[in-house]
Amino acid sequence: MEIGVCVLLAFLLHQVAHVGGQGDGGHEGCVPGFQVKKYQVMYRGPFQKGQRLLQVEFDDCAGNEDVTFGVSDPGFHVDGDLNLVPLRDLPHSEPVLFIRGLSARADDLAQVDIIGTRGRSAETLGDIVGQKLPYRSKRSLLVPNISISENERGPFPKFIGQTHLISTGEPREQIFRMTGPGADQDPKGLFTIDMNSGAVSVSRSVDREATDSYQLEVSTTDYSGNLIEGPQVFRINVIDQNDNRPIFKEPRYTGEVLEGSPTGTTVMTMTAFDADDPNTDNAVLRYNIVKQSPDKPSPNMFYIDAERGDIVTVIAPTLLDRETLPTTTYELEIMAKDMAGSEVGLTGTTTATITITDKNDHAPEFTHPLFEAHVYEGSTGVVVNLTVDDRDDPATAAWRAMYSIISGDPTQSFEIQTNPDNNEGMLSVVKPLNYEASEFLSLLIKVENEDPLVPDVGYGPSSTATVHVRVEDINEGPVFFPDPLIVTRMENIPVGSFVASLNATDPDILEKQSIRYAVLQDPAGWLSVNPVRATVNTSASLDRESPYVYDNKYTAVFIATDNGTPPATGTGTLIIHLEDYNDNAPYVLPSVARVCEDTYDVTVAVVGGWDKDLPPNAAPFKIELGTQPDLDKTWNVTRVNSTHSQIRLLRSLKKDNYQLPLLITDSGVPPLSNNTEVKVQVCICNKNRMHCSSAHSHRARFLVPLAPLLLTLLSRL
Repeated sequence: MEIGVCVLLAFLLHQVAHVGGQGDGGHEGCVPGFQVKKYQVMYRGPFQKGQRLLQVEFDDCAGNEDVTFGVSDPGFHVDGDLNLVPLRDLPHSEPVLFIRGLSARADDLAQVDIIGTRGRSAETLGDIVGQKLPYRSKRSLLVPNISISENERGPFPKFIGQTHLISTGEPREQIFRMTGPGADQDPKGLFTIDMNSGAVSVSRSVDREATDSYQLEVSTTDYSGNLIEGPQVFRINVIDQNDNRPIFKEPRYTGEVLEGSPTGTTVMTMTAFDADDPNTDNAVLRYNIVKQSPDKPSPNMFYIDAERGDIVTVIAPTLLDRETLPTTTYELEIMAKDMAGSEVGLTGTTTATITITDKNDHAPEFTHPLFEAHVYEGSTGVVVNLTVDDRDDPATAAWRAMYSIISGDPTQSFEIQTNPDNNEGMLSVVKPLNYEASEFLSLLIKVENEDPLVPDVGYGPSSTATVHVRVEDINEGPVFFPDPLIVTRMENIPVGSFVASLNATDPDILEKQSIRYAVLQDPAGWLSVNPVRATVNTSASLDRESPYVYDNKYTAVFIATDNGTPPATGTGTLIIHLEDYNDNAPYVLPSVARVCEDTYDVTVAVVGGWDKDLPPNAAPFKIELGTQPDLDKTWNVTRVNSTHSQIRLLRSLKKDNYQLPLLITDSGVPPLSNNTEVKVQVCICNKNRMHCSSAHSHRARFLVPLAPLLLTLLSRL
């Protein structure tokens, strides 16, 4: 036991000497590390979270800027004011705590004795040395947290910290083991522990941006691998170095600001990222405008908020005029610097492009107060292009022009469309003009923008212009009136009969011109026209039943030609409504009927009358037997309705074909009659089939029983 205590005391004294020797020439007389190595805390009940227990004295002789502390009991830590405080409510603690202070200039250990804590085994190292050996040995594995700086230079491996085994019993042969990521797990071999002394070393430099801390476990075992102490959690924290420059999220930023915007208008926000520890100045950024191009009218037209990165306007609104600035696009070189902008900070740059956008602060103006145009009467299309100037941004609604006719166009014969390529107004004639009505027109035109003007700008006299339109006379063709001309005539009137008089006038009333007429289209060749008097007469008989007549109307087209230079023509249409004349005799359908032999007093057929003429020159029809003798002894014809009659067989006949003469008469004045015949086939009937005497006979279903049904249907007409 005494040997073990001596070894431990010798180790602690070695640590103190080791840390004290790490100074790199700080201010004279300063020894880096804890200025007081040993502290005491009286235990008066449970520790409360955040309770200040004591304040340690530590000085690395360089201002303590990057000092980190580790406590052997993870329930405690040292805050920024060097106070030892509990991290949570604790009912009690270990009797002895060890605090490690680490910076680039110092690495030291201090002891805190907790006096009066329940169940403590030993209060101080002095107590451990002065106590007698208890019946059972006591051991404690002390594994303080360690902090190392990233990017450390070799040689490697490099010692970074020490684990301790405090024993009050017989020394035992044991070895230290370390497990976890960075030891026996990826990245394997980064950290190693001396199996005999417990010294921890790092084998190569580490990168905080890749991994900011490593959590391992330390334990002691005998040489057979049997666990003696532990495992205890062992955390290695990586201290950040300023090894990352600020990086902007975008390689180039673009923004817009409306011309005339008030001073202080936000244009855009610049954002950069620094991969260093955000809890240190290594990642605290400050923004600055390095250069403005061009630098006119002022090299400081914009300002950037150093902390937020907001770019705002500084130039006065009256100077932020898109039309007077040397350019509409400005480029700013933006720099971000870490270390809160200090001289030693690292920098990153990007470019911000700012476009001064247009507002409608200039009214469009005609380039001339008067435009002139010439147009031929009767024509349409563009007659003149109206040109304007507008100093606003081309291809924007503040520049695009809209034209309107204020006066001089009561018949709405003109319209104006905007040429999208050059903003010109294209004045067009959409309704043909008449020289005889007016040979000169004066139009008043107004131009405006699609967007409204800003409140302090208005449209002036230059936003209106006058257009003088001179109408040129041309020889116009004769015009028929009325067109079409509609007349009614009876068909079959004598050849040479008068049909109509055409009427065509010449629009050129200021000139004395003669007109001659001719037939242009006469499908049936029924008409002729006097070339001078314009009278239309029949040259053939008019036939209402002709295939050239549609819906009782016959259409012809005539042409009129003046004697101008060159001659002009016009066409007119004549429509003749033809009245019906009884000139078509009626006829009977069907022309064939069938009946079975050895039958009598049956209906052979129901026949109907048909006529090409119209009522009253058609139905009602009179259908009767012909004049041959004794027909009425075999046949009988009786009327069914105004158009149909039925034929009955009065006595049985043998199989043969019989021609039955009939006489049909229409109701015209005078009436027309027609002698016709119905072929009656007397057939042998069996099993619902008929066998008839006909060169063209064929097998057919028995039709006679259908006759009464047909008769019934016809009687209802």
